[in-house]
Amino acid sequence: MNKNILITGGLGFIGSNFIEYYLEKYPDHSIFNLDKLTYAGELSNLKHIKNNSRYKWVKGDICDKNLVNSLFDEYNFSHIIHFAAESHVDNSIDSPDQFINTNVVGTFNLIDVARQYWMKAPFELKKGCETNRFHYISTDEVYGSLGKEGLFTEDTPYAPNSPYSASKASSDFLVRSYFHTYGMNVVTTNCSNNYGPKQHDEKLIPTIIRKALKGQNIPIYGDGKNVRDWLHVLDHCKGIDLAFHNGKSGETYNIGGKNERDNLYIANKICSILDELKPQKKLYKDLITFVKDRPGHDFRYAIDASKIEQELGWEAEENFETGILKTIHWYLSKYNS
Repeated sequence: MNKNILITGGLGFIGSNFIEYYLEKYPDHSIFNLDKLTYAGELSNLKHIKNNSRYKWVKGDICDKNLVNSLFDEYNFSHIIHFAAESHVDNSIDSPDQFINTNVVGTFNLIDVARQYWMKAPFELKKGCETNRFHYISTDEVYGSLGKEGLFTEDTPYAPNSPYSASKASSDFLVRSYFHTYGMNVVTTNCSNNYGPKQHDEKLIPTIIRKALKGQNIPIYGDGKNVRDWLHVLDHCKGIDLAFHNGKSGETYNIGGKNERDNLYIANKICSILDELKPQKKLYKDLITFVKDRPGHDFRYAIDASKIEQELGWEAEENFETGILKTIHWYLSKYNS
């Protein structure tokens, strides 16, 4: 049976990887990609599928409720997978209003329009909408900061520390409320730090690679000891796919890579790989420069992914060392082209 799926933010890093993966895996599904094409989106991310008859990009803003309504009228979406978000923490410190608008108001518009199209009344679905689902893509940053020990689970209390993570936490609660108040079929996934092909240049790993290749200083916040759990984007896509199709309605699933690394290790690892692949007169690690830490910089994130592993059979296929090598090769090709 053909499904019309609305994916938001599909020209961004994770969304574009997911769309390519999904179209290849499900030949009877069609994807409509609603993306505003902000600085974080890139048309070239999906250039390989622009002529695919099962793919359509619609330029538009999820904050435009009239547009979302008109798209539902035209395409009668059976599912939404909602990636679109402002996601750069530094930008949320400078311009928090954009994060509230996109991440909170935009999410509200999408889920409320879906409710009106799919449901007659609370806990009463329209005929043909019994399996329709709203899948929200969130982040581990909603849980706040960990000390040196412990892991985030789905039951960890929320404690967001930046305007970005606060806006995502707000949307998590909105989605939860539509399950409990209206009986909507929703699922939420919270992921750890993604890396891999097509990530925006401003993010940590592309920045390290780009600066190194240009012979510029590689900026590392504070003492470089902040720890993140790193998840290869294709492992994340497979987890989203499993939760979207098989996850229990109303549930949250944490997706993490079990690859905790501090920022200084990541910079040194990338530099050592570049020394082998593209050697220069000086070692790349000599470019590493410590800069003033950002306000409210969380010390450590780490996810316990045992729920999605045990209930849905997901597991990460890449460890950081295999994944970062593939990632560096991709960026070398990009920056040399």
